[in-house]
Amino acid sequence: MTGFVDAVLKVSSSATDTDFAVKLVDVAPDGVAYILGDTIMRARYRGGYERPEPLVPGEVATVQPTPITISNTFQPGHRIRVEISSANFPKFVRNLNTGGPNETESQPIIANNALHHDDADASYIELPVLR
Repeated sequence: MTGFVDAVLKVSSSATDTDFAVKLVDVAPDGVAYILGDTIMRARYRGGYERPEPLVPGEVATVQPTPITISNTFQPGHRIRVEISSANFPKFVRNLNTGGPNETESQPIIANNALHHDDADASYIELPVLR
């Protein structure tokens, strides 16, 4: 597998802003996991950095973090694991989930997030498989 890994996430949240972090992991037969790459997207910037747009709580939105660049051969018996969460701290800066200025705020709110995977709103990962 060599190239760009693209994640297309169909998400909803109880908050007006939150992060969605994606990790691609190679899991060996003995359970040892190797992180191949990761990425993150602050939901308010899903349409671009020029025009931040808050989430509408409970509504499904599409979030596409920047691609993960990888080159890896998955050996026999290895598995591909995709981890999706709302944070990857301390690698990436915190998000207090308020939609406000995270640098100066001190009171976070809890974001109840959902990753959708039904027929109408299916999240998916595109993998660059070479033969």
